[in-house]
Amino acid sequence: MAGPEDAVATAGERPMLEVWLDTFRDTVVDKITGLSEADIRRRLVPSLTTVGGVLKHLRWVETGWFGYLLGARSGDNRRAHHRDWEFTVQPDDTATSLIEEYRTACARSREVAKDLALDDVVPHHEMGAVSVRWVYLHLIEETARHAGHLDILREQLEVL
Repeated sequence: MAGPEDAVATAGERPMLEVWLDTFRDTVVDKITGLSEADIRRRLVPSLTTVGGVLKHLRWVETGWFGYLLGARSGDNRRAHHRDWEFTVQPDDTATSLIEEYRTACARSREVAKDLALDDVVPHHEMGAVSVRWVYLHLIEETARHAGHLDILREQLEVL
């Protein structure tokens, strides 16, 4: 069965990057959809990693790179919070709220990026500068890597 990424196999660079990122964003949401509130919090590995925590982290990744760095052009996408906060599902977090917040962050990312050229460069506090292209590629890598983590966590949850 052909996936959305097949539709851009010969497309230009921008549509290709956008579709691949959206494909992995959708995969991430699929991995949490249908899980119980207990399951999104269940720790199956020694780290703080949970299905809900990964989605919460990816929400921050979208906000940090697209919102802070590209949108605000601040040069600084560092967290104001402790990193562990991103991976900790709070009592008031639900699967539905985490999905909604992630989708909202992704929509904001699309809005920020739509008028920027891939060659546009913004300052970065560690690397000096990064291009919009680099941010897309980084987000594809980060989102795909965490989608793989979620595949494994979801598989573990389904056999419990």
